[in-house]
Amino acid sequence: MRYAHGNFEAFVRPLKPEGVEKKAAWIVGGGLGGMAAAAFLIRDAGMAPSMITILEASDENGGALDGAGNAQTGWLIRGGREMEEQFQCLWDLYRSIPSLEMPDGTVLDEFYYLNRLDPSSSPLRAMCGQGQPVPDRHSLTLTGKARREIIALILADEDKLAGKTISDVLSGDFMASNFWLFWRSMFAFETWHSAVEMKRYLARFVHQILGLKDLRTLKFTKYNQQESLSLPLATWLAGQGVVFRHGVRVTNVVVDTLSGKKVATHIDWLENGVVAGVDLTPEELVFVTNGSMVENSRWGDHHNPALVDATIREGSIWQLWRNIAVQDPAFGHPDVFCGDTVKSRWVSATVTTQDARIPDLVQKITGRDPFSGRTVTGGPITIQDSAWLMSWVVSRQPHFKGQTKGQMVAWLYGLFSDVSGNYVKKTMQDCTGEEITREWLFHMGVPADQIDNMAATGAITHPCMMPFITAQFMPRSPGDRPKVVPDGSVNLAFLGQFVETPRDAVFTTEYSVRTAMEAVYTLLKVDRAIPEVFGSIYDARMLLQAAAELRDGKKMPASGLLRHLTDGTEIDHLLERYGLI
Repeated sequence: MRYAHGNFEAFVRPLKPEGVEKKAAWIVGGGLGGMAAAAFLIRDAGMAPSMITILEASDENGGALDGAGNAQTGWLIRGGREMEEQFQCLWDLYRSIPSLEMPDGTVLDEFYYLNRLDPSSSPLRAMCGQGQPVPDRHSLTLTGKARREIIALILADEDKLAGKTISDVLSGDFMASNFWLFWRSMFAFETWHSAVEMKRYLARFVHQILGLKDLRTLKFTKYNQQESLSLPLATWLAGQGVVFRHGVRVTNVVVDTLSGKKVATHIDWLENGVVAGVDLTPEELVFVTNGSMVENSRWGDHHNPALVDATIREGSIWQLWRNIAVQDPAFGHPDVFCGDTVKSRWVSATVTTQDARIPDLVQKITGRDPFSGRTVTGGPITIQDSAWLMSWVVSRQPHFKGQTKGQMVAWLYGLFSDVSGNYVKKTMQDCTGEEITREWLFHMGVPADQIDNMAATGAITHPCMMPFITAQFMPRSPGDRPKVVPDGSVNLAFLGQFVETPRDAVFTTEYSVRTAMEAVYTLLKVDRAIPEVFGSIYDARMLLQAAAELRDGKKMPASGLLRHLTDGTEIDHLLERYGLI
């Protein structure tokens, strides 16, 4: 496996790997990572689609890329995905997947033209005071100390950050800034999350600092991710002849490690409650999605909260990883990620409107017509003074193809779901959908005498408790995540948000697809380089633009040492171009 930048290999059609005709593949998990692996096996490794089997415990494909429900009982989305043009592997995949919307176009074509014609922007990144804009919303409010801490973290050696949390490396100065408010609500970071992952995010997305205040650097799908990303990919794979087996819960992959190599020899599973499995030869490849952000999610409804107690028990995918990990230290340490659900869980909610009152309220606050078919919030609007630290999103409408005319879908989430609300004096995780709607409407500025009626009759809201939604951010050390292809592995690879690949950042669609590409290319020795993680952290132009943003447009001192060193050079021109001098 090789990494490369530039387009020398970007459009190469790889030669068929030697012996691929004799190989087969078993893919555990039908999420984005598993389906991407199947696509790369077909497109780049030349494997016969009929020799690829995807084993999925649920009835649906897509994993966290979900979207369900109906116009009568309400729509369901556990979350949304923020994307950008620098997701190199994601777009490498979707340039080959036919669009279900654009005749003769790919999913990438559809996504590109949608975002060109209707680019993202946020009319109001943060609000407070019951519907009012945050007064300093156009500033990141970073002190000099906080800026120095950001730079120090970006430059820090990852090994020195092992086991540390964000609060271990960033002070109260940083935590009090709008930068942290915008950053944490955009990416779902908590102060107790991994300092290593925070460092990776800052380095990986340094160019996103340019859009923190207005989200102009983000891009979104036309509909929910199930209909816009998962369904086209699953449709193409099924049409090619890939075998999907739903209702199959894999319980173990037996690996022979005695010879110094790692050879998967058997897969155990339960299919419709019946114990079964398959013996493997070294020619049969196994791709395992280890861990899950949405495992054991529980839905409530308008009149019932999403259960907390039932979600504390780990689901089958964590036990699968445990069963594999006990066989060799190279397979990682799952309990690091799934062992404390109090720190990895929060609640989201999907609001389906019943009449015009809430859409009219959204238009009043954003200045945008929710039914224009264009960008509405452009990402999350964070309520700064919300006890739950609630954010809300209204994506392009309709968000589901099946929405009825005049029906709007909104998505809410709270990072502090275990504290009492400002209006509803209950924790978010103990609230019904109606109560969560009341809290949202209070912060939206609805008069107190109208809140209860509007929440009761103006919407259908489904809360969702997700016990592992930020498990991938838990503090970790080297070796806690297995490599995509562990050292010495002959036919076993790992996929998804809980494996280790250099420089990239989890909680993204890109990470799932990148690990799938790396797994396929490594096990089959595909002779084509994998696109390198976008190198904005190594681009002086990006760094200077980010520095200007971090300084909120304040110029550098005219007599500083840097000015003395750069005077009369190209660097001086760059400093001037990006507003630093």
